[in-house]
Amino acid sequence: MYNVIIVEDSKLSRTAIEHQLAGEPDLNIVTSIESAANADILCMRGNIDLVIMDICTANDESGLVAAARIKSHYPHIKIVIMTSMPEYSFIKKARESGCESFWYKEYGSMDIAEVCRRTMAGESVWPEELPQLTIGLAKGSDFTDRELEVIRELVGGHKYSEIAVRLNVTENTVKFHIKSIMQKTGYKNTLQLVADVVEKKFIMPKY
Repeated sequence: MYNVIIVEDSKLSRTAIEHQLAGEPDLNIVTSIESAANADILCMRGNIDLVIMDICTANDESGLVAAARIKSHYPHIKIVIMTSMPEYSFIKKARESGCESFWYKEYGSMDIAEVCRRTMAGESVWPEELPQLTIGLAKGSDFTDRELEVIRELVGGHKYSEIAVRLNVTENTVKFHIKSIMQKTGYKNTLQLVADVVEKKFIMPKY
């Protein structure tokens, strides 16, 4: 029997996950909480085997940050990180945090119970591809890694000169990437770009 913690700020989602896992004979839900801030404390107190954790939790607490804390102190605990947000960097950050598996709540055909079963059996379950979003005339996958870094800096409100310093490139290089981004998206200015990216949650600076 595996002891499980669920970290999810939506009561509706928590209830749905609890219902799905109720039919799993090897999974015992110890508790469900809203904020990732307390996840590692619960791991310290109990004999926990699996944490199912949303990336965006109550009080803007990041499940990715909490996952890294848990893995640093309790590397044997397996973590299934989950999200409904299509932020392009989440999968990379989840791997860096040490999570075993990643589940999109609103994309794909696999349910959370199957992900948990496979994870506890020793598999690492990851999406085959990112959710495809359209940013202006471009798909999310059309941007290079450097262009995505520049867009993230724009979303953070940084000027071209500041972006150059933060990315350790010249200001002309920043302008080159922004010109390429504008051509791909069809937008006339970066304000339109930032508004679309933020509205569609393609980039979420807090996480």
